[in-house]
Amino acid sequence: MSVDLFPNTDVINFGEVSGPVNALLQQGVIAYRKDRKRADELFRQALATAPSELPVYFCLYKIHTYQGNLDEAEAAARGGLIEAATQAGWDTDWHNWVPYDLLPDGPGRFALYTLKALAFIHLRQNQPELAVEKLEALKVLDPTGAVGWPVVAALAEGLD
Repeated sequence: MSVDLFPNTDVINFGEVSGPVNALLQQGVIAYRKDRKRADELFRQALATAPSELPVYFCLYKIHTYQGNLDEAEAAARGGLIEAATQAGWDTDWHNWVPYDLLPDGPGRFALYTLKALAFIHLRQNQPELAVEKLEALKVLDPTGAVGWPVVAALAEGLD
């Protein structure tokens, strides 16, 4: 079974990324459809080129989650979480994050989204206790569920 990472699109809007990184990401998206190893190489090349570009981490953890390479997905998500927290001016340990009156944009939102992604990855790794820990934090950090954690929480509840 094949899962199309970016269906029905020719060009993906990755937001504000440099031209060279955008080119690598676009090539990676195209390669993913037929050559997943090449897609990984392109995304890793983008990461080596610009480790501060958050969409690169997203691409890596997304493709590896879809492929079931959960250790790779977790590593990419952890890297993205740390980079996003650093850019947001937050502690790199998510346990020390505090809620804001308004959900942050930019790196802060990416950090919360990636914390949700880690919860999902942990569910797939059959580590529900790690997933629930992150989901409990997200209930406080994002009480409206804006980054989509309630969907992952429902999946976790379904495993009980």
